[in-house]
Amino acid sequence: MNIKNNILETIGNTPLIRLNKITEHLPCEVMAKVDYFNPGNSIKDRMAVKMIEVAELEGKLKPGGTIIECTSGNTGMGLALVAIVKGYKCIFTTTDKQSKEKIDILKAVGAEVIVCPTNVEPDHPDSYYSVAKRLAQEIPNSFHANQYDNLSNRLAHYESTGPELWEQTDGKITHLVCTAGTGGTLTGTAKYLKEQNPNIKIWAIDAYGSLLTKYFRTGEIDMKEVHPYISEGFGEDFVPDNFDMTVIDHFEQVTDKDGAIMARRIAKEEGLFCGYSAGSCLQGLMQLRNKLKKDDVVVCIFHDHGSRYVGKIYNDQWMMERGFLEVKTLKDIINARPQKQKLISVSPKESITHAVAMMKKYEIEHIPVIQNEEFVGSISEAGLFQKYFMQLHINDLLVEDVLEKNYPIVDINTQVEKISSLINKENGAVLTKDESGKLHIITKYDILQALAK
Repeated sequence: MNIKNNILETIGNTPLIRLNKITEHLPCEVMAKVDYFNPGNSIKDRMAVKMIEVAELEGKLKPGGTIIECTSGNTGMGLALVAIVKGYKCIFTTTDKQSKEKIDILKAVGAEVIVCPTNVEPDHPDSYYSVAKRLAQEIPNSFHANQYDNLSNRLAHYESTGPELWEQTDGKITHLVCTAGTGGTLTGTAKYLKEQNPNIKIWAIDAYGSLLTKYFRTGEIDMKEVHPYISEGFGEDFVPDNFDMTVIDHFEQVTDKDGAIMARRIAKEEGLFCGYSAGSCLQGLMQLRNKLKKDDVVVCIFHDHGSRYVGKIYNDQWMMERGFLEVKTLKDIINARPQKQKLISVSPKESITHAVAMMKKYEIEHIPVIQNEEFVGSISEAGLFQKYFMQLHINDLLVEDVLEKNYPIVDINTQVEKISSLINKENGAVLTKDESGKLHIITKYDILQALAK
């Protein structure tokens, strides 16, 4: 019988899958090492086991102890699985830019999670690095895994990921493309492959806002390179000990937007539901396509599963709020709003003073007028402004005394370009209904704001 004794025995030996559609215009074969087939849905399972095994051998982790780690989510998941099997406790620190799904998953497997601010220096006492280090000093019988500087990280990939790729490609691999984070996957895999064939090219993919690319090119740690970025799971604001830059041939940076869009393309066009780093990895390769030749055999590392990012890159509203998706219809504009807004309206019998107060409170220029659940007209800031000079006592009037034309009601799937003929000097907005029947107002400002992203 082929039975695994526990979940840890299912780690590794993940499939190498040929990409067909996105890369069809490249001159060579491109394959993905899809490591979300690991039980924790990421490549980090490999080094999580190795770090704990080495810690046990060295006496740094004893029975009943506590594993402490700073993690963007995936390493924590791997460590949590190890802890379950081996009987350890887990405390993880993470940053507030990580997806809610990652945090919830860590809690689901029994870990305690402490969320720390992203935009602080690595040595700041509130950084997730510093908090993890402090907890390891304060809690008896605890072990700080420290994936960044723990060389067992890259050893795991030297012993597993590298040999797997060499065997799966029959030694024909010519390029390894991998995002650069802790340096463990990238360096460990690269070191093994370079030992088999020193001509294999290692291309590291980095985020804008990370200092790794400049460090690789100049040897300088330049904190001016560091700024907040949205991409998750790679890029760093310091250089982890796991990096060995001598086995890397090139660093390529990818924007937050391009990585997110490519991840969505991988899901739709290749059927691989991957995370942010996979999108950035393949995007980085596409940026380097001119360096490829006919007989090349390229492998991209797809680190983790898309379920970690359902509330982010796979959420249309999240993408549009950041200008990552084009706005094409009125539905797109509504979905891109930071929060679901209720339709603000007034009745004909309400005072102009009340209407103006509503405009001020909600920072709007146009209000539909509703009577007995039917639209009977509208009022606008521009219209009231004109009437103010025509009637000195406008504040004594009712809404029905200054009523303007009704707003057109259009289908929610109407293309933005077709709205231009409906929103003009005389008519400042349109109304639309969503699938639930809820009404929304779209103004010139909404369209301009959406198109400007």
